[in-house]
Amino acid sequence: MTAHGLAEVRALDWLVARPIAHRGLHDMSHGIVENTASAFAAAIAGSYAIECDLQLTADGEAVVFHDETLERLTESQGWVKNLTAPEMRKATIRYSNDRMQTLGELLEQVDGKMPLLIELKSHWDGNDALVKRTLHHLRNYRGPYALMSFDPDMVEAVHVQSPLTVRGIVAGRGIDEYYSWLPLERRLELRSFSHVARTEPHFVSFYFLDLPFAPVAKLRQAGLPVISWTIRSADEAALALRHSDQVTFEGYLP
Repeated sequence: MTAHGLAEVRALDWLVARPIAHRGLHDMSHGIVENTASAFAAAIAGSYAIECDLQLTADGEAVVFHDETLERLTESQGWVKNLTAPEMRKATIRYSNDRMQTLGELLEQVDGKMPLLIELKSHWDGNDALVKRTLHHLRNYRGPYALMSFDPDMVEAVHVQSPLTVRGIVAGRGIDEYYSWLPLERRLELRSFSHVARTEPHFVSFYFLDLPFAPVAKLRQAGLPVISWTIRSADEAALALRHSDQVTFEGYLP
């Protein structure tokens, strides 16, 4: 590895310095729901890095929410993409006093206290509006953050629109049912990591039970940090850390 390459790796030490709280440090038994201000506050208090998810609303806002629809976590129904940000904020989150946040509100809350790993949710349709809105919010943010997505097109859009933004690919072996509706060519690209030539990721976030995996091992040997997800016990962490540099966790404290 060149001196320049080593410098890039050292510059990403913050990315794997602390375990990463999956959707914040949530705990339903204490009324702390995933991807809420309470979950992020708990992660900051515990000195954990924060993973969170963004969805794009009908009015072009980036909101902090994992699912494509509201039913699992709220008293409301409907697709996020068909609702405006004000409508999303009106949705009552079950077992919580929190309201849904926009990315701007999340950034105000975290304020650089802990690293942010922000997953961009995709409809796999080539739409880069969420990338643009996310980068707009981040343009003056001074804390450590990285953007990532399962969709290589989203990662490539980050690369093109903001080359210096730390970006990663989220992945498994590409054989999960989640990918079954994608064209075969697309699934092969995901499985082989052939998209790397255009996405040029700085790191990989990979499903721990699919490790070891040759394409990921090759990237790690080249100096890219590998984060494994989602870890739910110390035993799983020990297994994951044989082939990765840090864990994204929930349901226990590492």
